[in-house]
Amino acid sequence: MFFPISHAHVSPIYLVIVGFLIGVLGGFFGVGGSFIAGPALRLVGIEWNFAVGTDLAHIVGKSIVAAKRHRALGNVDLRLGLIMAIGTIAGAEGGAQLIEVFKRAGNVNVVVSVVSIVIYVGISTFMMWESWKTLARAKRSAGPKKSAVRASKADESAFQHVTKAIQGWRVPPMITLQESGVTISLWISLLVAFIGGLCSGFLGGGAGYIRMPSMVYVLGIPTHLAVGTDLFEIIISASYGTFTHAIKGNVDILIALVMNTGAAVGAQLGAISTQYFAGPKIRLAFVPLPLIGAAIVIYTMFSGHKL
Repeated sequence: MFFPISHAHVSPIYLVIVGFLIGVLGGFFGVGGSFIAGPALRLVGIEWNFAVGTDLAHIVGKSIVAAKRHRALGNVDLRLGLIMAIGTIAGAEGGAQLIEVFKRAGNVNVVVSVVSIVIYVGISTFMMWESWKTLARAKRSAGPKKSAVRASKADESAFQHVTKAIQGWRVPPMITLQESGVTISLWISLLVAFIGGLCSGFLGGGAGYIRMPSMVYVLGIPTHLAVGTDLFEIIISASYGTFTHAIKGNVDILIALVMNTGAAVGAQLGAISTQYFAGPKIRLAFVPLPLIGAAIVIYTMFSGHKL
C-alpha cells in the first residue's frame, strides 16, 4: 500500500502487527515502544524523520487505552504524571529542533541511528545488571512462606542505595507524592522528565525506555506505578510531540491510524499482565527490548537502506 505523505510503500498487515506488539509492550512496561516502532518503520524504508513523528502520533491513542486500564488497577500517580509532563514537553521540543538541524544537514538518518544504538544498549546493560542482582539478593533473603500476593507486588532494587541518596538532596521546592510514597525535589523530577522528552523528540515515541527506568532508579517510584504513570504522562507529551512534528511535516497520519488498530488491543493485554509480575521481574523482562531495537537499527544501517 502506498502512503503519499511519507512516499512509502508498506503492507498494512505489517503495520497492524507492529502496532499490536508495541501495544502489548507499552501496556506492560509503560513505554511508547519507539525503540521497536522507530526501527520497525525504518526497516521498511521510511525516513527517520517520518518514523519519529509518525511513531509519536500512533502512541497517543495506544497510551490512552493502556493508561485507562492502569488507572483502574491503581497504578497511576496523577500528580507525578502532570509534573513530569511539563519537563517532557520542553525536552520534546528540544529533540524535535535537533531533528530539524540534522535533517537540514542531510545526515539525520546516520546521527539518529548511532545515538539510538548507544542509548538502547546502555539501558539494557544497566537494567540487566540491576535486575539480576536484585533478584539474586531477594532469593537469598526470601522466607519460605512468602505469599503470592506479596511476591507479585515486591519491588526491591540493588540500586536502592543510590536512589535513597538522590531522594536526600533537599533542593527546594520538595514535593510529596502520596500515591507513590516518595518525597523528592521538584527539580530532580523535572530533569528526569526533560531528558526523557529530549529523547522522545529526537528518537521518537514517548521515551518510556528512558523515563520508566529513571522513575524507578532516580525518583524511587515503585515499578508498577512507574509503568502506569509513564503511560499517563506519555498521553500529554506525545500529543505535544505529534503536534510539533506535524507542523514540521514529519507525521504520516495514515500510517499512525493503521498501527493504532493493532495497538489498542495489545495495550489492554499488556496492562492487565503487569498484575502477575513483581517489579524486578518486569524490569528484567524489559532488558531484551531495547536490544531488539538496536539490532533492527544496525540491520537497517548495513542492509542497503539509504542513510
